[in-house]
Amino acid sequence: MLKKMVILNFLTLRGQHILNILLNKTLDTHLWVDEQTIIDVLTKRTYNQRREIAFAYERRAKKDMISALKGALSGSLETVILGLMKSTAQYDASEIKASIKGLGTDEESLIDILCSRSNAELMEIRKVYKELFKKDLEKDVAGDTSGDFAKLLLALAKRAEPSSVIDYQKIDEDARALYDAGVKRKGTDVKCWISIMSERSVPHLQKVFERYKSYSPYDMQESIRKEVKGDLEKSFLTLVQCFENKQLYFANRLQDAMKSKGAKEKVLTRITVSRCEVDLKKIRQEFRAHHGKSLYQTIAEHTKGDYQRALLSLCGGDD
Repeated sequence: MLKKMVILNFLTLRGQHILNILLNKTLDTHLWVDEQTIIDVLTKRTYNQRREIAFAYERRAKKDMISALKGALSGSLETVILGLMKSTAQYDASEIKASIKGLGTDEESLIDILCSRSNAELMEIRKVYKELFKKDLEKDVAGDTSGDFAKLLLALAKRAEPSSVIDYQKIDEDARALYDAGVKRKGTDVKCWISIMSERSVPHLQKVFERYKSYSPYDMQESIRKEVKGDLEKSFLTLVQCFENKQLYFANRLQDAMKSKGAKEKVLTRITVSRCEVDLKKIRQEFRAHHGKSLYQTIAEHTKGDYQRALLSLCGGDD
């Protein structure tokens, strides 16, 4: 009991020290902004810890910490830090909303989120989206997309949590159905593909894709490339890649975002912020294994300044 009290007192003092730093110098926009301290404090804490810091800041400073951060920061660093002040579901919901707000639709962002999240994550995103924006996620997505692409996204957005149990009797049936609906016939029965890929569990689909090879001369990803194009192709490929190895999918997305000089900051920020408390360490491992260098080194080569320091801190280590 005494040991627990000592630990709690230490954490309380540590929290007060952090809070004093934020209050006394870090966010005083009339004097100067200590970006490095903001990075050190907020990128090295969990979302729950950041939320506690924000509550304490509001009590002491009598103003909202999010507003203070917006006034103190700008550019890419602001985007990262404000993203960290949201839960993972809040961040994903906000990214979806931003992708369909205004003229045009950011299909890449929609695909990246809706086709890569687990059913449990999607259920939480739906709930949070309703709380934040007072609208149904499915209705907003339907209003901004069309055709088979819309049907796939809607099937994913509203799917229920399937059983993780593998139905061995259905493996062969589903593999044959995917083949009959695509490579075997002229044209593609997209409805069949959507039904199977949105209603089965991940372990089940992994077995289905293995069995599929016994029917088709192409694997599932090759079949998708032959059968459909555009956003629908990207969506099905993302689904299959995530079913097979989600962390490798994100590692490849990060590599693609940093292929040329500079970086696609939107993709880099979204993956780093949304996965930092989920599976970023595993993504780092896949990145090193498949791309010959560490994610940390690659970020360091393609970014700069405070944005670079924030991402490297979230990355957490040079494997």
